Amino acid sequence: MVGVLEGKGVNPLGMDEDNAIIIPLPIVLRDLMNLQEPNAILCSATSDDDVEPAVQQITDLLRQRHRILQGEALDFKVTTLKEKEEQARTISNQMTLLMFFLALVSLLVGGVGIMNIMLVSVTERTREIGIRMAIGASTKAINRQFLIEAGVISTAGGAVGILLGVAGAVGISEQIGVEPLLSPSIVLIAFVFSAGVGVIFGLLPARRAASLNPIEALRHD
Repeated sequence: MVGVLEGKGVNPLGMDEDNAIIIPLPIVLRDLMNLQEPNAILCSATSDDDVEPAVQQITDLLRQRHRILQGEALDFKVTTLKEKEEQARTISNQMTLLMFFLALVSLLVGGVGIMNIMLVSVTERTREIGIRMAIGASTKAINRQFLIEAGVISTAGGAVGILLGVAGAVGISEQIGVEPLLSPSIVLIAFVFSAGVGVIFGLLPARRAASLNPIEALRHD
């Protein structure tokens, strides 16, 4: 060992620079990787303002070493950390959009399921609805009853989903050794949104229940 470098910590790429050994490139290629040429070279500019000039200088140098004339296609690629960050941000935005549409489809499927359950409930409880109307229950009261039931069903499902999601995030974070980021406001929004889905998809069953004829409902078996 010739010497020990000063501590640097983790770089922007997530690599621990304090857990690395530096050896001559020819030895790495010949003895460790069994290669004649490196697949990649990591360079560092002296400042942020010198990044673009450094990229141009490296490109010119590699073009000269590879004997590539002006106008010919390059057989190498020079990228910067900023480009990597932009690529990572683009991928993250695409994944966020994908997760949004998946969640939207899940909410739609869940809402349709709740609506079907409530429609079946209205059919099975037609006589009960007729009795309530006969003893003085208004259409608003019937409508409100089924909206509340739909909201309770969706809220209960949302609560279970939130608990499973939080437990899964904590479990995965512990396995990979990172700290989970849980926002109470996001959890609250998800809870309220789940309740709203039940109310929206419960409107049709509630209106159907409220529009029943009391006499016909009492005759229903």
